[in-house]
Amino acid sequence: MTKILILYYSRNGSTEKMAKQIARGVESVDGTEAVLRTVPDISSVCEQTARSVPETGAPYATLEDLKSCDGLALGSPTHFGNMAGALKHFIDNTAEIWFPGTLSGKPAGVFTSTSSMHGGQESTLLSMMLPLMHHGMLIMSIPSNEIALKETLTGGTPYGPSHLVSTHDLSNEEKTICRALGIRLAKTAFALKHSK
Repeated sequence: MTKILILYYSRNGSTEKMAKQIARGVESVDGTEAVLRTVPDISSVCEQTARSVPETGAPYATLEDLKSCDGLALGSPTHFGNMAGALKHFIDNTAEIWFPGTLSGKPAGVFTSTSSMHGGQESTLLSMMLPLMHHGMLIMSIPSNEIALKETLTGGTPYGPSHLVSTHDLSNEEKTICRALGIRLAKTAFALKHSK
């Protein structure tokens, strides 16, 4: 099976909803599997120890999850136009797999949610792409021929799926854009894996 790791941080559940829609897109492609993982909160005061298994939601990600994936979708809420500190903390500790180029040549995409229309969706998506490019990953976007991208009145960008939280649930267009990223990642990862 071709594995797409959907790694996200979600404080209030919006980014998690997007992750699940991306997983639906991934699993609609024959021969592919979505693996959902999250990261623990970090403390701004001192280091804290998280439970080894979260009380709800996806299990915590490990470097092994990154090593074994064939593609990656990385998601975070927007925090002042950037990814959340918890996700950045996890990514900052991936040098062990950066040195040997473990992720190099694998497809990746990014997604975000924000509480306001101008809360920095695109800058957050771009900020998440930077470490993935340093890892040598192939960045996947949402192509301009995706009709939902042209029709959305809430979230959705060429850089990746986004969600406007003030509209509460994901709009139909936001769901479609999330699934489109999942399908694109799955098809690309499958083709790359089977071309070797």
